[in-house]
Amino acid sequence: MRTFAFLLILLSLLLSLAAAGPAAADRTLTVFAAASLTEFLEEAETVFERAHPGVTLRLNLAASSRCRIQIDQGAPADIFMSANPNNMTPLVEANLAESPTIFAHNRLVIMTPGNNPANLRTPADLARPSITLVTCAPQTPIGRYTRTVIDNMDRSGDYGPNFGRRVLANVHSEEPTVKGVVAKVHLGEADAGICYASDVTPAVRPDVRVIDIPDAVNVIADYPIAVLRNTRERNLAREFVHFILSREGQQLLARHGFIPARPPSSDDTRVGPNPS
Repeated sequence: MRTFAFLLILLSLLLSLAAAGPAAADRTLTVFAAASLTEFLEEAETVFERAHPGVTLRLNLAASSRCRIQIDQGAPADIFMSANPNNMTPLVEANLAESPTIFAHNRLVIMTPGNNPANLRTPADLARPSITLVTCAPQTPIGRYTRTVIDNMDRSGDYGPNFGRRVLANVHSEEPTVKGVVAKVHLGEADAGICYASDVTPAVRPDVRVIDIPDAVNVIADYPIAVLRNTRERNLAREFVHFILSREGQQLLARHGFIPARPPSSDDTRVGPNPS
């Protein structure tokens, strides 16, 4: 009798668990994002998961162009965060992404090793002979922005004749992501690299120097975010977008060197569901 009673209790427990459905821990939100957002998203991941118990944020960090290609080829993802609109627009036009929102901006700087062996002082020094410069490939956002800045300097007439040609002659490698540029400069494998201001993170700041690029020739990078059409977690994905645009998300972006896209508002302070 005791055995029979035990089996009844066990059966009842199993039926109760089955009726409860899958555990909340099975919920995963996959974010495809530009590599320049790495440190920000690693912290945002912790904040968002803490506010959403049982939810796991899965990050796929790469060049925006690579993320776009993967999404276009059917990679399962819920959200795309690009370092430029050019890699977002084709996905919107193909009905693979919802209407995007600009959530942050960035600007470019020149980074040198801490000991600055080439004695670089101004952007004009990038055109000196024998400088070892690292950049990103032109198809990446940072690679395109870099060439725009160089062209702006060249057209300004303030940096000497044939400035653009002389700078590009010093490019010794084109890295797949901006993190590769930072790594080579940080390790002393290049005299200089052009990266985002947000890439001068606390981890590398003690070992590098930064040369500012004048606003007149610099560019401001726009970062859009969008929920992807094939998501199975549409409401949760929209909550994540809401978090990124909230005061908390924007302040977190600012702490990581980005330019917030939205001024903080008094009624939008916490991570939570989008009220709309």
